[in-house]
Amino acid sequence: MFEEHRGKILFLAGMLAALTAGWRVFPVARYQTVAQPVDFSHKIHADKAGAKCEDCHTIRDDGTFAGVPTLDKCSSCHAQPMGTSAREKQFIDRYVTPNREIPWQVYVRQPQNVYFSHAFHVKLAHLDCHQCHGAQGESDTLPPARIERISSYSGSPHFQDMDACENCHRQRGAANSCLACHK
Repeated sequence: MFEEHRGKILFLAGMLAALTAGWRVFPVARYQTVAQPVDFSHKIHADKAGAKCEDCHTIRDDGTFAGVPTLDKCSSCHAQPMGTSAREKQFIDRYVTPNREIPWQVYVRQPQNVYFSHAFHVKLAHLDCHQCHGAQGESDTLPPARIERISSYSGSPHFQDMDACENCHRQRGAANSCLACHK
């Protein structure tokens, strides 16, 4: 009896192994995690320095998002150590003193056909940063960037994805067609 069903059993076992590999192994192998170059604390900057998100992450006059701050934004406060922490001293020695830009890893590098405007969401929809980025502004460390090995696009479990954006648009009655975000 086993002999006549042996082929079917082997086929099903192979299919199960392939599906398991596709669901479990491929997503893990597809992405690499890359640590940020600076051990940065949003919490210290918010609590001790009173910094707000928009103090460092600005929207330019033309409405585009400046993203991560450049070194001049950091060095305006950190030309000299403000405290006694080893990580601040290391930051100043490695980046500020030699005037070397910080090679930040980008959390959300999307294909060119994806359009996202922080200005629309912050200025027009009046969203707070935490509504999309969660408690990132209260964290003591930066999570590693999650970069796809094939395309070099990035995404992070700490930031929004397309499903979360669609759900938010649906809840707020905002445009939710493909062409709202894809060109």
